[in-house]
Amino acid sequence: MSGEPVTGAPGTAGEPMGDGGPAEGRGRGITRRRFLVFSAAGVGLLFGAGYLSRSTWRRYIAAAVNTAELPYSGPTEPGLWFEVLPDDSIVLHSAKVEMGQGTFTGLAQIAADELEVDIGRIRVVHAATASGNVDPFATGGSTSISGLWDSLREMAATLREMIRIEGARQLGVDPGEVAMADAVLTAGGRSLRWGEIVSAAGEWEVPDAPEPKALGEYRYVRRPVPRVDLEEKVFGAPIFGMDAELPGMLHAAIARPDRIGARLVSVNADAARGMPGVVQVVEEGELVAVVAESFTQAERARDALRVEWAADRSWQTEEIRAMVRVGEGTPFSIQREGDPEDVLGGGGVIEAEYESPIGAHAQIEPAVALADVRAESATVILSTQVVELTRKEVARVLGMKKEQVDIRPTFLGGGFGRRLHTPIAMDAARLSRTVGRPVKVTHSRKAEFQRDTFRPPTHHLLRARLTDAGGIEAIEHHVSSGDVMHGSPLVPAPAAALIGHDFGAWRGGMIQYRAIPHHEAVSWRVKLPFATSWWRSLGLLANTFAIESFIDELSIAGGVDPVELRLAHIADDEAGRRLRAVIEAAASRAEWTNEVRDGIAMGFAASTDANTPCAQVAEVSVEGDQIRVHKVTCVIDPGIAVNPDQVRAQCEGSVVMGLSAALFEEMTVRDGVLGPTIYGPYRMATMRDAPREIDVDILENAEAPGAVGEPPLGPIGAAIGNAVARLTGIRLRSMPLQAALQRAMA
Repeated sequence: MSGEPVTGAPGTAGEPMGDGGPAEGRGRGITRRRFLVFSAAGVGLLFGAGYLSRSTWRRYIAAAVNTAELPYSGPTEPGLWFEVLPDDSIVLHSAKVEMGQGTFTGLAQIAADELEVDIGRIRVVHAATASGNVDPFATGGSTSISGLWDSLREMAATLREMIRIEGARQLGVDPGEVAMADAVLTAGGRSLRWGEIVSAAGEWEVPDAPEPKALGEYRYVRRPVPRVDLEEKVFGAPIFGMDAELPGMLHAAIARPDRIGARLVSVNADAARGMPGVVQVVEEGELVAVVAESFTQAERARDALRVEWAADRSWQTEEIRAMVRVGEGTPFSIQREGDPEDVLGGGGVIEAEYESPIGAHAQIEPAVALADVRAESATVILSTQVVELTRKEVARVLGMKKEQVDIRPTFLGGGFGRRLHTPIAMDAARLSRTVGRPVKVTHSRKAEFQRDTFRPPTHHLLRARLTDAGGIEAIEHHVSSGDVMHGSPLVPAPAAALIGHDFGAWRGGMIQYRAIPHHEAVSWRVKLPFATSWWRSLGLLANTFAIESFIDELSIAGGVDPVELRLAHIADDEAGRRLRAVIEAAASRAEWTNEVRDGIAMGFAASTDANTPCAQVAEVSVEGDQIRVHKVTCVIDPGIAVNPDQVRAQCEGSVVMGLSAALFEEMTVRDGVLGPTIYGPYRMATMRDAPREIDVDILENAEAPGAVGEPPLGPIGAAIGNAVARLTGIRLRSMPLQAALQRAMA
């Protein structure tokens, strides 16, 4: 409501204007988009549990999820986000965490433009839950910039007008007479700085949210600006979870089993208790830990524990692969058009199988949490993508109300979905409560590899029939995968059970060439004996590898250029037009050719993820049995590019990460033990493996920012494999590609 008085001021960190609750429902006038959220209740109300058993309704849900935008749905109270300091600087308390992609910089650009201040005045920090600025969802899904695009502009514009109104009151003039320029208000020959206005303010008048500025009025949005966190990282500021310290803190090392499914049988801690620095050996059910004065002392004493574990089965990689096969587990039809089953029922069908292995997150910073638990409160400092979920889990394990728990997120030394699971926070909280002092728990590299929530292995069966002219008449994609969504605390079990299929596992698994008359995608869900979950881009890399490699096979079988084959089967709608644009731009920019020139071949692939289309051309040679990627051309259409440099950097990072996973990365299981457990044996791309050039072109064919971080991961594996097929005549149908080529050439 225009003119609503609100007590408090945006000059004190964490102090809300008014009651501190979300603006929604309080009549304060900030508008926002309304989105359909697929929750257990929402799905039940829409369809009813009976209808959900029908493939038609499951496909309807899958289509909705596949194109859904995930907006920010937390507080939109300017006083929870912005803090104006006496020196006229502005602190932006972000409910989204910074994982290295440059999100804080993009948020600063948006805020600076709507506040009409120099971007140098804005400092972005992580919002602690005690501030009241809590994101109920998470940081993930490539949604930080896109999800906050509307809300942040409205909040910043509202704060700007609040300060204009209050400044005009202090100057004794009408707000319309006030001129604003870089945190200074001027009227009638007098001036007031923002810091002065905020310091002298009493009650704040909150106007209806002004219309956001037009893109042409922005000074920073759509332009490259330096990273706002660059100085801290260059000079090694203590900004990561590993850096966290509290006075009097202790360190803990937790005893964990090596084998899958192992359970605790007995513990003998006699040797550990007398070791240097040991404060206490904690035995609380399955939690067995040594708490000591230093991390090294804790680890050494933990290794001195005599712990007996028992497992009912010694799993092997071959057994896991046998579980993850199309035809095993539960099938869910997620996409269907026409009658592919009938068309593919006769002869002349082309068929291929593809596979991908277990993958680790392998981020640089291992899981770490520092907890300080008192009688009536708890503080936890850690790297996490799920601030609110972590708060709820810590509160539950301590028997506290969530309002008694303050989660203080830090910068992440790599997230990639790994930090969507934070049981280490609960471990640290329990240990701190037991010993009565702050306790820091840090995973060793071995523990990080073995306690990971892995990218699940996959198996794909693809079938197609071509027309006489080499077009595609029908295509079918079956993907078998371990869980991604199911079992995650992010998705309530009732909702997961109602939906049935796992959208994380089949992400990227639908047929994007929807002009093919008959097409279907089927997801087979398999429950594995170890934890699998969110991995950057979820199923996109593996599914795109399978589908786009198969499209390449079809182009060869039909004698049609692979780029032309794709273009011939794109639907004539907005999504199709954007996909067509990136494919055509990538082919043109890379000077696409189907020929091998000077020992180098090109491979083409494209994908659409989170409504962001991306196409890539990989230029590859094979030297002996070694794959060398020389150049990657990447064209992406993320809609509005808030910071083009940031978009290019994320594309480059995704290409290298996807290349590493596609060429080298693989976890195995031997006698129930997951490994490798250290870098080196777990081979990843190094500098010599990276392309000498990654050429990124950005298209902007949408009216708002879209996803950037994950979509560029999709095409790279298929693009490399398609190039290798042109060079060698060998079709690589399993990742990691380097090992597959060596087996084929042996």
